[in-house]
Amino acid sequence: MAADEPVRIQSALRSFLRSEAAGGIVLIVAAIAAMVVANIPGISEEYFHLLHAELGPTFKPGHPMTIHLWINDGLMAVFFLFVGLEIKREFVDGRLATWERRRLPVIAAAAGMVFPALIYLGITWGRPELQSGWAIPAATDIAFAIGVLALLGSRVPASMKLFLTTVAIVDDMGAVAIIALAYTAHLSSIALALAALVLLVMYVLNKSHVQVLWPYLILAAVLWYFVFLSGVHATIAGVLAAMMIPITKSPAAPDDADSPLHRLEHSLENWVAFVIVPLFAFANAGVSFKGLTPMILFNTLPLAIALGLFLGKQIGILGSIWLAAKTGFAKTPGGATWRQAYGVSLLAGIGFTMSLFIGGLAFPGNELLVDEVKIGVLSGSILSALAGYCILRFAPQKNTTSEGHAA
Repeated sequence: MAADEPVRIQSALRSFLRSEAAGGIVLIVAAIAAMVVANIPGISEEYFHLLHAELGPTFKPGHPMTIHLWINDGLMAVFFLFVGLEIKREFVDGRLATWERRRLPVIAAAAGMVFPALIYLGITWGRPELQSGWAIPAATDIAFAIGVLALLGSRVPASMKLFLTTVAIVDDMGAVAIIALAYTAHLSSIALALAALVLLVMYVLNKSHVQVLWPYLILAAVLWYFVFLSGVHATIAGVLAAMMIPITKSPAAPDDADSPLHRLEHSLENWVAFVIVPLFAFANAGVSFKGLTPMILFNTLPLAIALGLFLGKQIGILGSIWLAAKTGFAKTPGGATWRQAYGVSLLAGIGFTMSLFIGGLAFPGNELLVDEVKIGVLSGSILSALAGYCILRFAPQKNTTSEGHAA
């Protein structure tokens, strides 16, 4: 390499897809491990006791910092920081940098959130105590979905893999907005004002072209503390901090090695994929099946979540692709058959991580309903994963005159 040749680091999107694929498989293993441990006599009691053990100082009166809370509010803030970095990169310097590229993922993600919510609300009609869970089936778990895609290898066109990734990124934006707006308790104006002040300092650093990361990271930790105190869910601090991290554009090339955003994203990706998300799954997927029968799947809450994920996602996403193709509103993924588009739409019904997360926010302190949320999320996600895998596994690789292109 010539001395004056610019140094480039591996493309974040390519690296992201690889780490998410492997991380998705680790996530599946962690979820299975949680369910096994939660149902072994003797060990299950220790599992649940450990999750509720207090660790560290109490930042907010009445809210002791348990291990479970550190994972869900602390480590998941780092997950949301990573999500925010993805969103900013894609919108500033990636596949969503132009409105033409945004059209289909935006409409697909929006429809893929609206229809599951409508199905959920329709099934829970007349049960006002369950209505707050309307957003549980609205999110797609990108790690789990890409993990399934990894098992299929080249049987899924690259265009559909990228489509699912971009839809999930836009979907994450919607989930973040829902968490901030729909699941915020009583607000502390003082804490919010201090959080806004920290954000202002980060903004000034960005506009002053400060490229070193450590000031942003220190301020992000302070921001998390004030957001935690404010009543807004603490994980939102991760997304807000990500928006303040500077990015150096590198159009038509792998990521710029001098870009703070790209450096931080690459530093976090393995920690998020292989530690934080699997740990979240292990801490949140454990549900005891003692005394339960298969009929619990037909209880109102699990049924609403499962059908929201399985039916709502495929109706919304496949329907939006079809509508875009018929109206010419947006370019649809090329090189794929309609059957493959259907299979990918099914995989979007895997709502594992974000759905479990929102479920905990929707029914705080209600262990019975939270367990039903887990059952609904697991059943809907597994059904979507199996159906999507089978469709894509046996779908023809080349177009036939009877199917037509999805493009």
